[in-house]
Amino acid sequence: MEIGVSTFVELTPDTATGKSISQHQRMRDLMEEVELMEQVGLDVFAVGEHHRPDFIASSPAVILAAAAAKTKNIKLSSAVTVLSSADPVRVFQDFATVDLLSDGRAEIMAGRGSFIESFPLFGYNLNDYDELFAEKLDLLLQINKSEKVNWRGKFRSPIQNQGVYPRPFHDQLPVWIAVGGTPNSVTRAATLGLPLAMAIIGGSPEHFVPLADLYRNTYKKAGHDESKLQLAVHSHGYIADTSQQAADEFFPSYQYVMTQLGKERGWQPMSRQAFENMRSKRGALLVGSAQEVTEKILYEQELLGLTRFLLHISVGTMPHSKVMRAIELLGTKVAPELRKHLKK
Repeated sequence: MEIGVSTFVELTPDTATGKSISQHQRMRDLMEEVELMEQVGLDVFAVGEHHRPDFIASSPAVILAAAAAKTKNIKLSSAVTVLSSADPVRVFQDFATVDLLSDGRAEIMAGRGSFIESFPLFGYNLNDYDELFAEKLDLLLQINKSEKVNWRGKFRSPIQNQGVYPRPFHDQLPVWIAVGGTPNSVTRAATLGLPLAMAIIGGSPEHFVPLADLYRNTYKKAGHDESKLQLAVHSHGYIADTSQQAADEFFPSYQYVMTQLGKERGWQPMSRQAFENMRSKRGALLVGSAQEVTEKILYEQELLGLTRFLLHISVGTMPHSKVMRAIELLGTKVAPELRKHLKK
């Protein structure tokens, strides 16, 4: 099982001081973080696209290109690319470029997007939410398979026997489908034979077992090679030297972000009790000591049959030194134990 870190490159105020670091400093910190991920042997670094002031990763491919220049082995993925409001030609070109810069380590994780800011920003109608994604995914996959493209759709001008360049380092870019919990999205990924990533950021991992089963069953019925099936989970989490330390350090920024998002979406404010429930053995949060986080990842792997796990470290801005320590513990304590256990 691959182990990695995902980020939206958050930029929220320090909950103790009310001040924010500069965008420039956040990017400098991020490059140090990905260099450390490489040094401690993690497998994947993933950046999610957002168009909000509290997350500054509006262009994951540019960030991944910078990361490519600082690393040699770690895979470089979006998490996600909001394909519904993007141009698939440009998405492919950007990630093919990252692939060339990284000697073949780039991946696209395509999703419909859980935030809606990109739709009005780029002139799309939210009423076309799913139809946009289906059409643009079709075009992206055609470009990935063939240098010359003939394609016609509803939302974009047709392409008539035109080439799309550059081509990636390998024959094709890995394209994943990322989902929140929609069965239709799971079925789409399985039918197409594409890897699936599920975001588990609330509730219990047990609730996602039917989706994992749906994915496997549909994938098999579609006639795809089951040995190539890939299933990932993306979850919020944080690791410190002790369980209590992890909880106390992570909660303030997590509470801030989730409460702010709750105001937009009609959720209840995040309480400490709800937080503690979520980081219990069957909860969605992976916040604790290295041993606790290891056990929770193994629990999810046993439930869902994972081939990849992405830990979303820092939901709101945390001190850079603490994020670096969490990455260090993930790479030096958690990942080796997972690999040792899963080899048995």
